[in-house]
Amino acid sequence: MLTRKQYELLVFIEQRLGESGISPSFDEMKEALSLRSKSGIHRLITGLEERGFIRRLPHRARALEIIRHPENQAAKNAPKIAKTGQQDEEFRHNVVRGNFQNHGAETPAHTSEAIELPFLGRIAAGTPIEALPDHTRAIGVPASMIGSGEHYALEVDGDSMIEAGIQDGDTVIIRRTNTADSGCIVVALVDENEVTLKRLRRKGDLIALEPANRGYETRTFGPERVRVQGRLVGLIRSY
Repeated sequence: MLTRKQYELLVFIEQRLGESGISPSFDEMKEALSLRSKSGIHRLITGLEERGFIRRLPHRARALEIIRHPENQAAKNAPKIAKTGQQDEEFRHNVVRGNFQNHGAETPAHTSEAIELPFLGRIAAGTPIEALPDHTRAIGVPASMIGSGEHYALEVDGDSMIEAGIQDGDTVIIRRTNTADSGCIVVALVDENEVTLKRLRRKGDLIALEPANRGYETRTFGPERVRVQGRLVGLIRSY
């Protein structure tokens, strides 16, 4: 069963392939579905591929092949997509475009009010790395991204969370906390010297740190080896 947005994207891709023989770009797909971020398109494409509806052709840019359609929902008979202005319901992250490559305290584009957060360096979204906090820099983020509590920013290093819409080089906004529900994406300190960004799963007396990339394995630890240091609440991406 496909979500509404997945089905709409499948329809749009099929229509474009039928009209020109060329797959639409991520920007074209984003505009067609009225999404605010290409990360949402990435998640939808991944979902369609995992369910066996499309295939990405290797070594070719913008190369998608439709393998099958949902039962009783042939895409060629479906109406064209209406631009509703609604954001992808599956993509829950608070994503803002910006230009933070120097990690200065800059005001994000199209934002009149910003709050400075401490920038603590890079965090691995892959193999855990040693935590080396850098308290000497700050970054400006939209006030609308920040709720109650203490927050800080980190730069993502690695691709193990790409299926959750988190890419290498993104800046993640973290709410400082030492607790998190199972299923949350957290900053986890492992063995007091390695820090990583992963989805936390509780499995009985064990804690699993789960990647969002099929190329990586889930790591499982005893509870005494993992300490939650924060929970993901937002994301900033430079284009």
